[in-house]
Amino acid sequence: MYTILHLGLGSFHRAHQAVYVHQLRQQGQTEDRRWSITGGNLRPDMLDTIAALQAQGGAYTLETVTPQGERNYTRIESIQRVVPYQEDLAPLIAVGADPATRIISFTVTEAGYYLDANNQLDWPTFPDLRADLEAVKGGKAGHTIYGGLVSILKARMKAGAGAVTLMNCDNLRHNGERSRGGLLQFIDALGDTALKAWVQENTRSPNAMVDRITPRPTPDVAERVKAATGWDDKAAVMGESFIQWVIEDNFIAGRPEWEKVGVEMVNSVQAYEEAKIRLLNATHSCIAWAGTLAGYLYIHEGTHDAAIRKMAFDYVTDDAIPVLLPCPINLEKYRDVVLDRFGNPAIQDTNQRVAMDAFSKIPGMIAPTIRDKLARGGSFDSVAMLPALFLAYLQRWHQGQIPYTYQDQAMDPAVAHAICDAADPVAAYAADTTLWGEMANRPELVDALRKAYARVQAFVAERARA
Repeated sequence: MYTILHLGLGSFHRAHQAVYVHQLRQQGQTEDRRWSITGGNLRPDMLDTIAALQAQGGAYTLETVTPQGERNYTRIESIQRVVPYQEDLAPLIAVGADPATRIISFTVTEAGYYLDANNQLDWPTFPDLRADLEAVKGGKAGHTIYGGLVSILKARMKAGAGAVTLMNCDNLRHNGERSRGGLLQFIDALGDTALKAWVQENTRSPNAMVDRITPRPTPDVAERVKAATGWDDKAAVMGESFIQWVIEDNFIAGRPEWEKVGVEMVNSVQAYEEAKIRLLNATHSCIAWAGTLAGYLYIHEGTHDAAIRKMAFDYVTDDAIPVLLPCPINLEKYRDVVLDRFGNPAIQDTNQRVAMDAFSKIPGMIAPTIRDKLARGGSFDSVAMLPALFLAYLQRWHQGQIPYTYQDQAMDPAVAHAICDAADPVAAYAADTTLWGEMANRPELVDALRKAYARVQAFVAERARA
């Protein structure tokens, strides 16, 4: 029997990776049931959910909803062990150091990788990263993704437990190679040359693309689960019916036969990754920022607003698709499917969830399209609307007028307030190197943002009159 140790037992993992492992196990063949998940968290997050999963033996109900409103319920049983949080991470480390563990997977936000525009660990910006390094130097467990992995991998090396694959299940572009780079930089900062050599020899880090809209569960999910199944499930989760997983087939210690249940095992995920990040993730943020400015609470409301839908459609059609061609994917069809998915009213996905972390999402998901358009010498008026929407959103945040708490791990609030207080906020915004890297202050960027910001202000004014 083989174990996948997953770090981050949030809703997305339980609606995505755990579902594929469950489906494979349900096929009933001995080789398909060899793999199961042991999961836990590196930080004291979601303690109630972890406790509920423990009480339920790792099992929980997944509710899926089609764009037409059809609901289905599946009891997911692939998480065979739930590890309770412990400050020293000893139970997680013990699982990670077990020879039966052949894959360590993790779901992390873009900001949780602490990487700057040059894929270097951003030590000055993140005090928790610096604190984690000192903790690990002092022999304590780390609680960032890098500190946690180092704590686990050091124990695995010491135990002689053999090779292991490190597998991302999140939205970071080039996630395997970039997280591996961050991990090796962290180990360099520790000065542990033996561990670095072991990691380079005994681990692999495949890139992967994941996709399923998974909102934070609300109490009515559990109510519907109980009505449909009779089970009083304290860890129920809900997602859209659509699901996709594309993984580079680069594993060092074996893997489940995921291709049996629809996972695409490929030599390179780049085309899939770029299409998803630019056509889905960036568009999602566009709708969340615009929808908040228009007074909506949910993604589907903004998607059905003709003006907002046109912003998203024009961004993809005018600027994103042209820089991705040639592509093995039908990008026009992909665009239309994405907008249909976002318009699903049954998902009840909030603008608050999708709007977060713009200071990571703009450089990671939006700036690359602007950079590509600049390189081709073309205009980029449609994609400029996305960061312009966020500037207007940021101004409302600055004034305390966002109707929910905005969360952004990569944002320095003092810098964000200074942008909004500047005599020329657009110029100050375009000068921020965290957002724009080498494009900061380019006249073409400033001009495009200024024109787009004027269009956004007109949109907001029109909504105010309505």
